[in-house]
Amino acid sequence: MRRRIAAVASALLFLIAAGPVAMAQPASCDRQCLEGFIDRYLDALLAHDPRRVPIASTVRYTENGQRLALGDGLWRSVRGKGGYRLMVSDVDAGQVVLMGTLEEQNADPNRGTPAAIALRLKVVANQITEIEQLIARSADAAQRIEALGRPDPLLTQAIPQGERMSRADLIATANKYFTGMQQNDGKGDYPFAVDCDRIENGRHTTNQPTPAGETRPDPAAATNYSGQWSCLEQFASGLLHFVTRIRDRRFVAVDQERGLALAFVFFDHAAGDTRNFETPTGRAVTAGPAQPWTWYIAELFRIERGEIRRIEATLERVPYGMNSGWSNWEDGMSERARDVTR
Repeated sequence: MRRRIAAVASALLFLIAAGPVAMAQPASCDRQCLEGFIDRYLDALLAHDPRRVPIASTVRYTENGQRLALGDGLWRSVRGKGGYRLMVSDVDAGQVVLMGTLEEQNADPNRGTPAAIALRLKVVANQITEIEQLIARSADAAQRIEALGRPDPLLTQAIPQGERMSRADLIATANKYFTGMQQNDGKGDYPFAVDCDRIENGRHTTNQPTPAGETRPDPAAATNYSGQWSCLEQFASGLLHFVTRIRDRRFVAVDQERGLALAFVFFDHAAGDTRNFETPTGRAVTAGPAQPWTWYIAELFRIERGEIRRIEATLERVPYGMNSGWSNWEDGMSERARDVTR
């Protein structure tokens, strides 16, 4: 009898001890939760105090590809939030990205300097474990983004349940954009919807209206691609060939409900003889930056039924050939698409 009582008591003690532990396990961080972390992070950033948001002691933090100590960089210079906010939430991966604007301090203490930001947070067990900040320190870009007013409504609309693509297919379709642009020859697989449109740093870089008194450039005769062309016309022209390499294709957030895939990538322009190429119609042209040039880009794709309908990007020029701070050398120079959340 004593042994039975002792066994029951032991079991009860185990359950009592185990109960609170089980209850303490965090629930999955849903869309609202992830986006809430963005707000909490920005509030802490504006207070210049990382202690105001739950951040893991092992957090990894980069700004424009440079690994920094928490509290350095933008933590010192930020002055205010911007008005434009586009969120990409990947609940399965615990990743959330903000594409928006903010204000940094100016030499004049009474003024601020607008900038664009692509901010990625990884949240694990109710703590931020990764912070990646891409800051485009261009007042013109930030002002253009602010002038958009709000994100394209298509980027926040749900895809009907029966039409949602798999995570792998969303990434594969988005990656065709990078593959088709790299050393573009006009002969690739370009999965663009008829109404595809692209915005880069707040500027429409496709489907621009033809200015009054001008003639719309002919893709078969032009020597440079035009922002007046559609997504497909630009790629089919072969005039983007000067994009030498698109590397470190890190897909960091995939939202199947909204048909979104977001990647951080580098676009390299090697210059020199890579600027000289032949178009699909056999014309010899020279195009692209005259010096080696690298863009660090956060690029978002809205994909429906296997076609890209919207593209939105935040980009900043960085030292040629720079690494992201999140990849080893081999992956950083690779042209392979990677789902880095797995």
